[in-house]
Amino acid sequence: MPTTTAPDGTAVDHRTTGSGPGLLLVHGSTSDSAANFGLLAPHLAAGRTLILPDYAGSGRTPLPPGGELAVEDLAAQMAAVLEARAEGPVDVAGASLGAVVAAALAADHPHLVKRLVLIVGWARNDDPRQAMALGLWRHLADTDPWAYQRYITLLAHSPEHLAGLDGAQLEALAAAALPTEGARRQLDLDLVVDIRDRLPRIGAPTLVVGASRDQVIPVAHARELHAGIAGSRYAELDSGHNVLLEQPEKLAGLIRDFLD
Repeated sequence: MPTTTAPDGTAVDHRTTGSGPGLLLVHGSTSDSAANFGLLAPHLAAGRTLILPDYAGSGRTPLPPGGELAVEDLAAQMAAVLEARAEGPVDVAGASLGAVVAAALAADHPHLVKRLVLIVGWARNDDPRQAMALGLWRHLADTDPWAYQRYITLLAHSPEHLAGLDGAQLEALAAAALPTEGARRQLDLDLVVDIRDRLPRIGAPTLVVGASRDQVIPVAHARELHAGIAGSRYAELDSGHNVLLEQPEKLAGLIRDFLD
């Protein structure tokens, strides 16, 4: 996979697939582009060049010196990839922390973003329930990896989806959640990120997608994103937070309808 050097000196790993107009996909925290978009990407690839970067702490993209992450730095990493790999503005979609980063990218680097899709994202962190849920997840990353894996598996998926898996499938899903140092630093950012001041500066046509059964980022936060971005559209799917896994075909349909 090629790398692009961001302004902070980070060598950002990324890959491209397909051909046609560009679509940048920004993954969520504690994951990477391959894992996050493995089921969604095939539904979006026809007639598009998918640009799939891993921001700092994910995949083979290292953390910056000191390890601390800031949303403006992750947005700048995405901007560096686009400036190196795309000609003109492209469509951008992000999920979870990736939605926060994608929104910051659209606000801070508007010349690079044609249209914007924000999936199960949020703008603020003064919701006590959300802070408790994310804080416990972060605490378990340091103290109990076994519980960390099972806690986020239960929290990120709807009960109906998990009930449809057999024991081996459920264990495999939990085992994929690894409390790496990159995951810890990304969770630290999850807990403090606030992009409310950026929302009025987003001028790209925007679709916000919420998940009605989201227990990681309650759906009210997606609705607030929609309310804060002038002229944005809103759609909601019957899913847990990991809508990329639970409803990839329906989500891809929403994205395609918006972009096409």
